[in-house]
Amino acid sequence: MTIDEPVADILTRLRGLSAEEILADAATRYPGRVALASSLGVEDQALTHMIADAGLDIPIFTLDTGRLFPETYDLIDRTNRRYGFRMRVYCPDAAEVETMVADNGINLFRDSEFLRHQCCDLRKIKPLRRAQVGLDAWICGLRSGQGVTREKVEPAEWDGNAGLLKLNPLAEWDEARVWDYVRAHDIPYNPLHDQGFPSIGCAPCTRAVADGEDWRAGRWWWETPEHRECGLHQSHAAAPAGDTDGGAS
Repeated sequence: MTIDEPVADILTRLRGLSAEEILADAATRYPGRVALASSLGVEDQALTHMIADAGLDIPIFTLDTGRLFPETYDLIDRTNRRYGFRMRVYCPDAAEVETMVADNGINLFRDSEFLRHQCCDLRKIKPLRRAQVGLDAWICGLRSGQGVTREKVEPAEWDGNAGLLKLNPLAEWDEARVWDYVRAHDIPYNPLHDQGFPSIGCAPCTRAVADGEDWRAGRWWWETPEHRECGLHQSHAAAPAGDTDGGAS
């Protein structure tokens, strides 16, 4: 089964709904074919709590690139224990990682933007595509205002690279609202957030940010701001028009 509702109509329907209502709508409309892709950032932790608290049938998965912070691995365990489940963890192909490192070095991502994207593709994009098999929609914790690459985020959009609907229930939330929600519900989060890390990815590619810096200034800081994405949230293909299929096919 695939998405048979134009994305523009989905967006119109979702506007004005709360994050909890968007999640409940997704669980009802795409049963067994929607999942939350958690980066384990504070936004995704909030969404995890909403899903677990409402008992929604929405699986949660994350990507282990092999170079995450120890605090991130600890958070996976703490989250599983808190909510009584075990989120699925997808890893890159070991043989592909070995070949890439043998050809380009262990820290190839610092040598060129091309090699950095190659590393992200192997460690993130390919595992993500495996996780998305069988889905019509995936859920993310993206918000408007998360740096120059995310100035405006909509509650629903077409992910042309994956061929799936992407839902962003927190699109209209600001950072203060996310933290108010997390603290109100005592939701586990990465302690690095308290040390100046608003956005947390792989350890070699993430640093703390200074006061006044862009929200994502600590990610791949040696590159220009408009290029600081790994490819997970770049959708170049156009959405299906009219009433044609809008999901995986």
